[in-house]
Amino acid sequence: MLADEFAFAPVTDTGIVFDGKVWDVRRDTFDYAGSGIVREYLDHPGAVAILALDDQDRVLLIKQYRHPVRVRDWELPAGLLDEDGEHPLIGAQRELAEEADVTAADWNVLSEFYTSPGGSNEVIRIYLARGLAAATDVFERTEEEADIEIRWVPLDECVDGVLSRRMQNPSLVIGALAAHASRARGWSSLAPAETPWPRHPINWDHSV
Repeated sequence: MLADEFAFAPVTDTGIVFDGKVWDVRRDTFDYAGSGIVREYLDHPGAVAILALDDQDRVLLIKQYRHPVRVRDWELPAGLLDEDGEHPLIGAQRELAEEADVTAADWNVLSEFYTSPGGSNEVIRIYLARGLAAATDVFERTEEEADIEIRWVPLDECVDGVLSRRMQNPSLVIGALAAHASRARGWSSLAPAETPWPRHPINWDHSV
């Protein structure tokens, strides 16, 4: 069975070369294959995304402005894990309520991925949320979230949009395809919501 493997190259020097508002740029010097290598990368707190699926197999999508790519793209509700000590599941539940005014009774891990493993340590966990209900508290959204558009879209239509390249947000692409494949297998690929997350840098076991 193919699987990624942890490989912790010895880091001989590390430091923040850019201290940003949301994330930093880190420079590491490490030994690998007999060479001393220097690499700079985005040092990221990680994030969660939520594929909320109702009892009609519709996915909750939001449209939001993303300035770096100058697009209002269709996305899954998502957010940074930038609150110290917050469990990813709690973060996902918070983001679903804040961005879409929705709660869910049933949660599973659907997928996980690195956004750009050659240039960032960002990892995203996608949860499947079911048993949906309207949140009792409605959050006031500001900045890019102020004009979020919410739409319920059949899962198959989401997949069509991904395969035709009309929707390109990575969490939506991976989440929709993973949900489509998992549903075809009776959801047998889902993992419990509390599943450990060793790929997140905060959980790295350097003895592996």
